[in-house]
Amino acid sequence: MRVTSLMLLTLIMSAMPFYVLAQTESKPQPPVIQVADGGTTGRMESIFIPPIANAPFSLTLATEWSRPLGNGGTFTLANQRHIVRDGKGRIYQERWLLVPKGSKIQSRMDVVQITDPMQHTWLNCGVQEKVCELLTYSLVPDMVYKPAIGTTGPLPDGTGFRQHEDLGLSNSNGVNTTGYRETLTLNPGVLGNDRPMITTREFWYSSQLGINLISKIDDPQNGKQAFEVKELTTSEPDPRFFEAPEGYKVVDRRKSAAGSN
Repeated sequence: MRVTSLMLLTLIMSAMPFYVLAQTESKPQPPVIQVADGGTTGRMESIFIPPIANAPFSLTLATEWSRPLGNGGTFTLANQRHIVRDGKGRIYQERWLLVPKGSKIQSRMDVVQITDPMQHTWLNCGVQEKVCELLTYSLVPDMVYKPAIGTTGPLPDGTGFRQHEDLGLSNSNGVNTTGYRETLTLNPGVLGNDRPMITTREFWYSSQLGINLISKIDDPQNGKQAFEVKELTTSEPDPRFFEAPEGYKVVDRRKSAAGSN
């Protein structure tokens, strides 16, 4: 999977808020977190799940990633995976391999991730090795989590323009959502492009759950990514989801990580 160039990432971060920590000088306020879905950082990124308390759910996330072929066609990878969050903000996520859509190749789960914002722990469990690395998790429920939207206007240094649109209200899986569309246009020559380079993001955000139930990204470098929540329930999940899988060895990496800094 191709890694997005550092230059493009810098431009997008300045145009579409990706990870923002906002505080006032007079009185400390909870940090404001805005994370956009999709993209690639060695592997394809998915939707952002914040550790919000008192908003439990269980869902299946369907993902498709389409890239153009030289003959005008497309090459599409797909998977489905399970995500759970409880009322304490703990999150369980399965990571399944992307496989060619419609092929006989079967996807398989390769990683299980369990985060606990109150204990500041993150279990990253390799399914094949049956080993969970215990890492530090820094996000907490009392941060302010908002959809990653910006404002319409020019980009810095005359590099392009961003257009923000409100798409109104809708409903997905019985949950109310608000739609947004962000269009980022980079001028010719900014990244070696001889024509305007246009990236669009359309997403339908649930304020009740603090996540996007539908998210679509069209990026000229990485193709089209689509994420859609299915089989959504908002009841409290089984607490066993948030324990290390049975038979897995837990290796504490927190001390070694701190010692390397």
